Amino acid sequence: MAQYKSDLIQTLTARGFLHQCTDLAALDAKAASGPITAYVGYDATADSLHIGNLVSVMMLHWLQRTGHRPITLMGGGTTKIGDPSGRDETRVLVDDATIRARMASQQTAFRRFLNYDSSATGAVLVNNADWLDDLQYIPFLRTVGPHFTINRMLTMDSVKLRLEREQPLTFLEFNYMILQGYDFVELNKRFGCTLQLGGSDQWGNIVQGVELGRRIANAELFGFTCPLITTSSGAKMGKSVSGAVWLNGDKFSPYDYYQFWRNAEDGDVGRFLNLFTDLPLDEIARLEKLEGAEINDAKKVLALEATTLLHGAEAATDAAETARKTFEQGGVGDDLPTIDIPTAELKAGIAVWNLFQRAGLAESNGEARRLIRGGGAKMNDERCADENATVTLDAVKDGIIKLGAGKKRHAIIKVAG
Repeated sequence: MAQYKSDLIQTLTARGFLHQCTDLAALDAKAASGPITAYVGYDATADSLHIGNLVSVMMLHWLQRTGHRPITLMGGGTTKIGDPSGRDETRVLVDDATIRARMASQQTAFRRFLNYDSSATGAVLVNNADWLDDLQYIPFLRTVGPHFTINRMLTMDSVKLRLEREQPLTFLEFNYMILQGYDFVELNKRFGCTLQLGGSDQWGNIVQGVELGRRIANAELFGFTCPLITTSSGAKMGKSVSGAVWLNGDKFSPYDYYQFWRNAEDGDVGRFLNLFTDLPLDEIARLEKLEGAEINDAKKVLALEATTLLHGAEAATDAAETARKTFEQGGVGDDLPTIDIPTAELKAGIAVWNLFQRAGLAESNGEARRLIRGGGAKMNDERCADENATVTLDAVKDGIIKLGAGKKRHAIIKVAG
């Protein structure tokens, strides 16, 4: 492994975050000479960050841990445009009130990983609407526009892929990379920010910002991207059986989050320990060597450490205990996902496939039916043999109905009212 001068670059490269960098040697020297300020931008496309955002959040986390200052840039302005990167369709435009509510909700996750205080390395929360909303269009175009050629912009993946797929790209979206580049220059002016971090899909936009800073402000700026995280089987990381893996606990429970990591593929455990936990590298190296049944011990460590970072030690311990009771003792853990079904509804009878869908063990009724037909559905620890069966109050045992999908996913139905 290459030896770097700065703790920052040493840490990011050793833990597998490096994909591309505009000038790694110069950035390493700058980070070694004193604290730097770096940012990642997050648009308000939902009311919670998701697992796909976690890699960049962890980069900011390690940036701060190695003595530098992180900026979380909320896209109150750019959300009104919509980032075309990786999309075949134009994003649905949302109003200002929705954007503000989403940004406030997203901050819950940031505060788990970063310290926002008045120290030299205290994280800074910024909203790009503070400058983008007040831009005068023609003066802005005259200042920034000459530094972006249409020829170059058409080579960017966010544009090129949309055109190759013969999907429309609006002029509104076409402006996104210009505004993102301008954000970098503005953050440099306001906070001395010299580094933009992001996913590999943002490389083109980041490079444009680096070049814009050099051309209009004579600023030395840097870009650093992490790889697109896929599983060992080649799937894009970020989905659970029940849908997106959200970072806010009210959208994806600490137990479900624990189980997401606990169910990692064997070949991903070491890489995920490096990227998504604070464990020391030598301990990760030890866990990576475990084989056979022992790999499950490493998965439990991964799940516990990752859940502790996001939800705290108590929630992580509770989730681990629930999993132990459910899977190792065959009991019912206190923290299992639970839904309430009115007594009257069960008295009338509910289709068993509908119950599995409502409990979040299948994304659709069709998927629930396939689960039952395939023999993967259990109710009260007995296999469901008939997808058209009706569940009534007779299935209630000790006030609950226990559902299982496969060996690792469970939910509880409670009778209410």
